[in-house]
Amino acid sequence: MSRLDSMLRRLTAQRDGLNWAAAAISEVSGDVLDLGLGNGRTYDHLRSTLPERRVWVIDRVLQCHPSCVPPEADFLQGEAEPMLARLAASDHRLALAHYDLGFGVKDQDVAEAAKLSPALAAVMAPGGLVISGQPLVGFTEIDGPAGIPEGRYMFYRAG
Repeated sequence: MSRLDSMLRRLTAQRDGLNWAAAAISEVSGDVLDLGLGNGRTYDHLRSTLPERRVWVIDRVLQCHPSCVPPEADFLQGEAEPMLARLAASDHRLALAHYDLGFGVKDQDVAEAAKLSPALAAVMAPGGLVISGQPLVGFTEIDGPAGIPEGRYMFYRAG
């Protein structure tokens, strides 16, 4: 498979998973988190798909497309762990979180996801969903939408 085909499969799985999760959280109260802003495509999709929910963003730096800059009050700039702790100290809980952090080195990415899992769990609303490109720990893994290849994206429910 070419790298282009692989990227298209990843982006399609991401979009389909987020759309599925957006529909699945209709009965769960809480905000939304995009953990890893990058270019801002996922943030833009989340705010378009869930306009009635506050969409938080955590990233080290703000370097997204100008049309995807989150409101200053919703952007927590810095390392993920202290920013998740800051969010956990507030009254806000998350109905949906999209975990998209990574270094591009699988072993490092898996270790970072495991390390951040407890901090992410602390901000989730009961029954909330986490959609992740990396395996997380301490969550209940669930089946996502049909058609997403196993291991491409993982779907979790918070306790």
